[in-house]
Amino acid sequence: MTAIPCARCGQSRDQLARPPFPGALGDRIYDTICKVCWQEWLRQQTAVINHYGLDLTDAKARQFLTMQTETFLFGTPPGPVTTT
Repeated sequence: MTAIPCARCGQSRDQLARPPFPGALGDRIYDTICKVCWQEWLRQQTAVINHYGLDLTDAKARQFLTMQTETFLFGTPPGPVTTT
């Protein structure tokens, strides 16, 4: 495993084996978030889904969860959310 400096915890820890999902956010997580913090997010993600009763077949629910992911892992929400 390759150790990376984690953007969330600031420690040098093992990198994920691969990006957790396709796209820019998946690549950013792979490049800057350690396995430990990613596992913490997966636990938190379950709590967020259950707390808000998110239906992940709904685009707005997925967008909300993406914002929560970025806030949890990187400390700041992404730019303005736009819907089309």
